[in-house]
Amino acid sequence: MPGIDESLLEAMRLPGARGASLVDWISGLALGAVGEAPGGDWEATAAETAELARHVAESGSLAAGGTGTAVDPGKAPPVEDLIATTGDAYHLLRFVSTPFDSTVFLHLWLGRDDGNLALARIRLAEMADRLVLG
Repeated sequence: MPGIDESLLEAMRLPGARGASLVDWISGLALGAVGEAPGGDWEATAAETAELARHVAESGSLAAGGTGTAVDPGKAPPVEDLIATTGDAYHLLRFVSTPFDSTVFLHLWLGRDDGNLALARIRLAEMADRLVLG
């Protein structure tokens, strides 16, 4: 089972990958990062994407089935992926479920010209399932 570094390097092998990171959405800290950072700074990118992820994960209105319940620490967030698109890139955030807590996500930055968003979603989900933290 791959750890953080191995998973991030695997993400960088996806077509169009510019950068990848693992971020704790509670603290806003990057637990690991490879490749380029959007804006040139992984710490700033981690803090900004964590704010977005935290808002979505804690939003009861986005919970599966629209139950209106916010995320419970120790349980998987109700949202699997977030996708943000820009004129030249895709940002894919994949929440990672773990037995001890679920406060991390993988962030993959893909070039729009050569990235394959559908393939990236599938592969990032597989990576998130196999990721070993600790």
